[in-house]
Amino acid sequence: MKYSILMAALVSIVVFSCGDEKKNKTGDTASDTTAIDTSQMKKEVWTILFDGQSTDQWRGYNSDSMYSNWSIEDNALKFTPGEKGGKNIITKDTFENFVLSLDWKASEGANSGIFWSVFEDEKFGEAYQTGPEIQVLDNERHPDAKVEGGTHKAGSLYDMVACDPKLVNPAGEWNTTVLEIDHTKNLGKVIMNGTEALTFPVHGEEWEAMVQNSKFKDWEGFGEYRNGHIGLQDHGDVVWFRDIKIKRL
Repeated sequence: MKYSILMAALVSIVVFSCGDEKKNKTGDTASDTTAIDTSQMKKEVWTILFDGQSTDQWRGYNSDSMYSNWSIEDNALKFTPGEKGGKNIITKDTFENFVLSLDWKASEGANSGIFWSVFEDEKFGEAYQTGPEIQVLDNERHPDAKVEGGTHKAGSLYDMVACDPKLVNPAGEWNTTVLEIDHTKNLGKVIMNGTEALTFPVHGEEWEAMVQNSKFKDWEGFGEYRNGHIGLQDHGDVVWFRDIKIKRL
């Protein structure tokens, strides 16, 4: 009798312990999985800035509306120059740490650019006065491609870091540019048509030295704002952009 009672007690303890262990493991596992999934989901969330149908994410620089020079053609955002320049556009939202992906195409002899960290203010008449630029260019025909050092060629961090022209498709063909800006890592990166083209600091002494060695050395506000708008340039030439998306880091 005593043996039976003892065995029953031992069985109860084992069952209770296993059940409790199973409960804890299940709870921990569920919690860990949720955390991992949530983190992964955040990293994969892209915001569509242009889907080929709407310009709702954009407006003119120092304007409440889009400039009429920008139109949608064959699912691409096309810029057609007018008599008066300065028709740059910017995102309605601002970004600090991000990955931007877009396709662009230049007409023959064309020049344009992709800005980031644009600080909008009436005292700055152009987006390029504060926003650093990734160059959009017809390397074969535009004179900017002949500037010593190659820092005005397509894909370059304009006037600071050159992009290998072999990575860029010619005028009339699409190019894919991926721009990463991460102030946490102090890293800027440009990927041209699937190949890493250049990296650079985005703040601090190294960045300031780069600015001082460029045409922007005496420009008030240039490259000083970590949080700002993404911009597309009116440089007086026909260019196209498509499949524009961004994700925050």
